[in-house]
Amino acid sequence: MNGLLDAFRLFYHRRWLSEKKLQRYQLKKLNQLIQYAKKHSEYYQQVIPFDTISSFDQFEEIGLLNKQRLMENFDTINTLGYQLEDVMEYALSKEQRKDYYGYYQDRVVVGLSSGTSGNKGVYLTDRSLTKKLPFVFLARSGIPLKLLPYRISFFLRVFSQGFQDINSPLIKLQYIHTMSESKVMIEKIRSQRSNIIMGPPSLLRKLLPYKDELKKTVKLIVSYAEVLEKAQKMEFEREFGAKVIEIYQASEGQMASACSYGNLHINEDLVYVELFDEHGRQVNEPNKVASMIITNLVNYVQPLIRYQMNDMIRLGHPCGCGSRFRVIDTIVGRSDDVFYFQNKQSQRVPIYPDILSRWIITATDNLLEFQVIQKKDGDMFIEMQCKDEQSFDIEAHKIRKNILEHAREYNVMIDVECKQRSFDQNKSSLKHKRFIRQKGD
Repeated sequence: MNGLLDAFRLFYHRRWLSEKKLQRYQLKKLNQLIQYAKKHSEYYQQVIPFDTISSFDQFEEIGLLNKQRLMENFDTINTLGYQLEDVMEYALSKEQRKDYYGYYQDRVVVGLSSGTSGNKGVYLTDRSLTKKLPFVFLARSGIPLKLLPYRISFFLRVFSQGFQDINSPLIKLQYIHTMSESKVMIEKIRSQRSNIIMGPPSLLRKLLPYKDELKKTVKLIVSYAEVLEKAQKMEFEREFGAKVIEIYQASEGQMASACSYGNLHINEDLVYVELFDEHGRQVNEPNKVASMIITNLVNYVQPLIRYQMNDMIRLGHPCGCGSRFRVIDTIVGRSDDVFYFQNKQSQRVPIYPDILSRWIITATDNLLEFQVIQKKDGDMFIEMQCKDEQSFDIEAHKIRKNILEHAREYNVMIDVECKQRSFDQNKSSLKHKRFIRQKGD
């Protein structure tokens, strides 16, 4: 019953909360989070100078948190007393065994991510939250209830415990690895009679040759993880004969989801989002944002208070659905290119950015930043900066070895070259693109 009440509350908030009521709700949730964090986190005891806030302006007095600072202070930020060394060992062990199910100490889901920044991030989600995911999914996936029961083919690199917890009598998530052969993907969709497909645009394009087969059952397509260009969205809707919507999910929180009109709204009751332009002025009108600061309002085991995201967005105009939740016109910073390699049968094989990124970040703990360029099929040119510059040769060897070992699993041949580079951490170029495939080769 609690889950149904949560779903109803989420429906109500997005559809009927006035701007004034929404601000009161956010202020209340921020105060609850601050009080809990100060009581249970040594880090926040030191950085938050007050016990409550009376305004959003006062909230902005709290110093910013980013991924590097989060990892450096992991032990004192999380409220369960976990040690980064232990949690990281658990996450990397899971990665090595390709075992992504289960809870750390039977309590939290552990997520390992590089996101759009180069170093590893470890994110904790309370089991009590993931158990509510079926109801959150019903309310905020953007998928219309008329399509119940949902039979979803979900294309992912890995299907973690958090996604597994979404499964319920009304929601059936079928995991399909993004590196599966196209015929295998279609067979799995057909066997489940999936009425919904979820995948990044680069993967959806791979399914276009099978559009006539998919039209038999698929009624909705959900795009995520990469930028979905407007022209691309129109093409998919035309070719697949199904509506296309987006969802914006990050390791830091469930950022945004589509309304009945198909527009992407910030989940203002789950994350408090501050937006600033390049001059540090708040952005509340349709415009490109230079800085996005988020506070997760529901995660108490690893409080993310005024956390600086690497993604950027462009706000859109108010939506005709009537919701006061802000509209995202475009998500910037998820436009990495797909790389291509040859297998031993001389077939061209795509490897997606999230897979390549995981091969790099799991090889070393000494990586601060990186960018990868592919000039022609088969090569990878990695520009990287280590925390300890003297160890570059050692870390480059580790990364190259890890990439080649994983490449053998996919039967592809990769030529890897690493070069040392110093990145300007104040510039935002890497927020846009980490994997660049040069054209014209």
